Amino acid sequence: MLTHFPLLDVQEISYSPDGSPLLASVSLTLNAGDFVLLTGPSGSGKSTLLKIIASLLTPTTGNILFNGQPIIQLKAERYRQQVSYCFQTPVLFGDTVFDNLALPWQIRQQKIDRHKLQSWLQKVNLPADILDKTTEQLSGGEKQRVALLRNLQFLPDVLLLDEITSALDEENKQIINQLVASLAAEQGVAVVWISHDGAEISQAQRVLTLTSAGLRSEHEPA
Repeated sequence: MLTHFPLLDVQEISYSPDGSPLLASVSLTLNAGDFVLLTGPSGSGKSTLLKIIASLLTPTTGNILFNGQPIIQLKAERYRQQVSYCFQTPVLFGDTVFDNLALPWQIRQQKIDRHKLQSWLQKVNLPADILDKTTEQLSGGEKQRVALLRNLQFLPDVLLLDEITSALDEENKQIINQLVASLAAEQGVAVVWISHDGAEISQAQRVLTLTSAGLRSEHEPA
């Protein structure tokens, strides 16, 4: 008989750097296509939780299972390709936008498809010729969208988003909201998105609030 495991199973994670508790007994399960919005007061550990799920930080206690396997048993590089974290403050590499969007192809030793790069740029309302711009020429909102696209060149199973639209105007926020919602609904990507934006919250299936007492489930968005 086949056993069904959640795509991602976060089991009673806690995190206490230097003995100071930051996260206490946080549990969360995700399945393909889930779209979860994570809110909570500043300092409640939202970004820390996403970094732990992404295997960028090691929890003090608790376990994380991916498709039923403890992530400590998985190769970190492969896991991070499947569970992808997009930072709140975009960190860009190399000299140009092309350097950043080409990186996921190079890691996988695949030939870069410039037409696909341009297609993704169009989806986030960026012009094709931005590929040749230096990263220093980009606005904050352009950097956020380039960083997001770097995570989407090869779709992950789980997409962790940390306030990725903070530098965008309302039009471009809406474009990103619709893109992420479509990835969950049509491509089966599981999404956990840290946000306090009402429009983003309205797109989610579940809203969870993180406090010092742990995760609390809010009512489902209308």
